[in-house]
Amino acid sequence: MSNHELEIVEVIEKIKDLNAKKVGLQFPEGLKVHATKIARQIEQETGALVIISAVPCYGACDVADLDMIDSVGVLVHFGHRPLPLNYDLPIIFVDARSNMDVIGCVKSSIDLLDGYKRIGIVTTAQHLHLLKEVSVFLEKNGKEILMEEGAGTIKGQVLGCNFSAIKNLDADAFLYVGSGNFHALGIKLFTDKPVIVADPYLGDAREIEEFADKILRIRYARIAKAMDAKKFGIIVSSKKGQSRLELAKTIKSMLEDSGREGFILLLDDVSPNILLPFMDLDAFVMTACPRIAIDDSIMYKKPLLTPQELEIAIGKRKWEDYEMDEIKYGI
Repeated sequence: MSNHELEIVEVIEKIKDLNAKKVGLQFPEGLKVHATKIARQIEQETGALVIISAVPCYGACDVADLDMIDSVGVLVHFGHRPLPLNYDLPIIFVDARSNMDVIGCVKSSIDLLDGYKRIGIVTTAQHLHLLKEVSVFLEKNGKEILMEEGAGTIKGQVLGCNFSAIKNLDADAFLYVGSGNFHALGIKLFTDKPVIVADPYLGDAREIEEFADKILRIRYARIAKAMDAKKFGIIVSSKKGQSRLELAKTIKSMLEDSGREGFILLLDDVSPNILLPFMDLDAFVMTACPRIAIDDSIMYKKPLLTPQELEIAIGKRKWEDYEMDEIKYGI
């Protein structure tokens, strides 16, 4: 379907094996357009009642097991690989493997990788099955390939909230195969090494240096604005894969020790509108998805910081020790 392969036949066989009478379906936003077609096929071939989760889904950290526990016997979650979490329902995870050609954009990366021998390769779940092909191509072009597993991820995989697969790689540079800039930004900030994006959706390759500098300038401005803040909202997610209440409690104690106030706010989805009743607070700290503070900061009227950025704002961390926030699954 579209640019992805969804393993519907295998899903139907698993549903039959489980003898499930009610089946939940959950999709990330980009795959929801296929929901009704897949639901129809499952109902026709299994006789089960299908219930589609229509709420936003942001990743494997956001599985709808609790939402659907009283409605279905099994949940099929499309587009992500499982995390080391305890789920409250039987979950069938279905990779949405991209069928796009990646060699074209990897070819475009060769000039940008000139002068670098040891290349760390990473990607997201959609392109993991293509990394062997990428590795062979780069090796034929004189590169030594490095890949490792991470905490809760398989070899070569990074998440938007976890970059543990790259931390121990002694690479001269990194090649990220995928779209967007956020994953590459995280790799850059975690390693301080050159990072090249090979984007199969655009069919080209680019450096991340200029984008990283731009984001850091924005983050430093947010941190500077929060330095005078006295009252902080500490955002905690009710999503199982994003919930970091213990971290929020540590942040609250840290703020109180520095003569400030911290108020823990429990949310499901985080948005500017939901925070409007709390505009008496001077700034917010994000312990939910680390991407929100980085990707969406322009949408918020008050500074929205990561825990590490808060440490800088209150003098517990040096500016030069800036690092990306991440959720440490399986640790």
